[in-house]
Amino acid sequence: MQILSLNVGSSSIKFGVYDMVRETAVFESHVDRPESVPAAWSGILESLTQAGVGPIDAVGHRIAHGAGDYARPVLIDGVVEAAIEHWTPLAPQHNPGNLAGVRLARARWPGIPHVAVFDTAFHRSMPAQASTYAVPEAWREAGLKRYGFHGTSHQHVMEAVARHIGVPASSLRIVSCHLGNGASVCAIERGLSVDTSMGMTALEGLVMGSRCGDLDPGAYPYLMRTLGLSAEQIEKALYEDSGLKALSGISGDLREVEAQALLGNARAQLALQVFGYRVRKCIGAYAAAMGGCDVVAFTGGIGENSPAMRRRICQGFEFLGLHLDDGLNESYRPGARLPVELQQAHSRMKVMVVRASEEWMIARETFGLLKQSGNGLVPGGNSSIPVAVSAHHVHLTQASVEALFGAGYQLTLEHELSQAGYWAASETVDVVAERGRINRVRVLGPCRETNQIEITRTEACRIGIDAPLRLSGNTDDTPTVTIVGPAGKLRSNGLIVAHRHVHASPADADRLGLHDGDRIEVTLGTSAHTTSFADVVIRISAGAALEMHIDTDEANAAGIPHGGEGVLVRADCLATVCRCHGSAQPRPQATIRGSGPASF
Repeated sequence: MQILSLNVGSSSIKFGVYDMVRETAVFESHVDRPESVPAAWSGILESLTQAGVGPIDAVGHRIAHGAGDYARPVLIDGVVEAAIEHWTPLAPQHNPGNLAGVRLARARWPGIPHVAVFDTAFHRSMPAQASTYAVPEAWREAGLKRYGFHGTSHQHVMEAVARHIGVPASSLRIVSCHLGNGASVCAIERGLSVDTSMGMTALEGLVMGSRCGDLDPGAYPYLMRTLGLSAEQIEKALYEDSGLKALSGISGDLREVEAQALLGNARAQLALQVFGYRVRKCIGAYAAAMGGCDVVAFTGGIGENSPAMRRRICQGFEFLGLHLDDGLNESYRPGARLPVELQQAHSRMKVMVVRASEEWMIARETFGLLKQSGNGLVPGGNSSIPVAVSAHHVHLTQASVEALFGAGYQLTLEHELSQAGYWAASETVDVVAERGRINRVRVLGPCRETNQIEITRTEACRIGIDAPLRLSGNTDDTPTVTIVGPAGKLRSNGLIVAHRHVHASPADADRLGLHDGDRIEVTLGTSAHTTSFADVVIRISAGAALEMHIDTDEANAAGIPHGGEGVLVRADCLATVCRCHGSAQPRPQATIRGSGPASF
């Protein structure tokens, strides 16, 4: 299968054709600073013909802004086109060009699938604390929130870094710096975007080629009153006449600005200082937000091609254990498909350059959607999945059990859980933090190699701790609390809020068209209340009982009675599961009724 990827950016059109069976590039090219997509279209088609590219089986399109409607790639139809156009005011430099490419390609290849791959989708995992603006609720309900961009690029950086190091992304804290005419930094904590510098629009965050980046909102009414500018004039200037272009007075192209700075141009020198400072400040903030950083990765036109800017950005991070090797940095030449490390041997943090590969990622996401469309969740049939509500509980090591209950103590089995080999113990402990205490927290067996304490977000707020959202077993760099038992107490990390998930065996997963790590949307419903939960993670393991787990906060939100006691309680509710391909109106695929024994 050959897939054409179209990546219409703010200053270029990049495109490529990929053989998805062999996973190789057939042809790649780009058009710099096109007058418009329609003006460049005939040249794009001619270059494909001259390269001898064979039949195109599908086209993948980069779409900058999908707002809250699209969490995954989606087949393009009239409804999707209308949605892309609807969100144009939030991405005026991107969505119009994206849409023009969609319409030209659909007219040229009308009989094949066209797929939208959204820049905003990767950032759907951002927690509310990172994505929420402190504005009136009516504004937030109207769509004011931080969506983020360059998601396809940041996802590629994450995957490339993890492959290069040889550890799963779920074990890494990465600050990904996509630096080009458009620029953003992303905090990727253990496989998920947890913050990014761009917000509701592509104006927020870093200084860019012609975009302003962060600006005091008070500037807008001030400019209206003082200079008599209209909202349209201000918006146009912030997108097209700001950034490096405004600071340098020369150009929005960093290459030209750097050349003038070397000749002593003071405005060009200031432009470079402001650009590098904003990126450096963002890296430091994200390292703090993640509780550390393992890798700082650069990609994009500036990130790959400017050793001077990489050096400027990395200055002053020795206190975090980042030591750039100036020789490696200067000698690096773009073009290598594999990531390249630029840090000194003793550096605790890695500094890497990752070749941008958004076009390949677009093709891969397109191919993935097309494969899924033939093996998605199937309506009807035996698709009943129990829904269990999980109250707070702890997993302990044997050493911790003895510290809390006495030397040689063994946990007492109270009752089995539905996941084979796991059970609720009779014993309970108290979890104590500086600002509060959670009493009678059930212990689960068998003992583990590390302690893990699972509480709800509400409980975390009550005891004054910002507990991270994690899948069970991922307890690195988690908060420390005091666990109190009848015979003693101990300090332990491992405090988390459990990420909602579905357990499935390989056979169940195959029947439902699910894969390990898939993130799907689930709608839970009772006769009186229906609530949708996005970002439900699929966990597949041999012998697992098919079951969805939510915590008591989520059950309360869905209006599901649970009593608030015990480890897990059966939920007598209806649920609809749909694969999150991104449709604003998800198509029901499988009906789930809560029943059967609970698990953890």
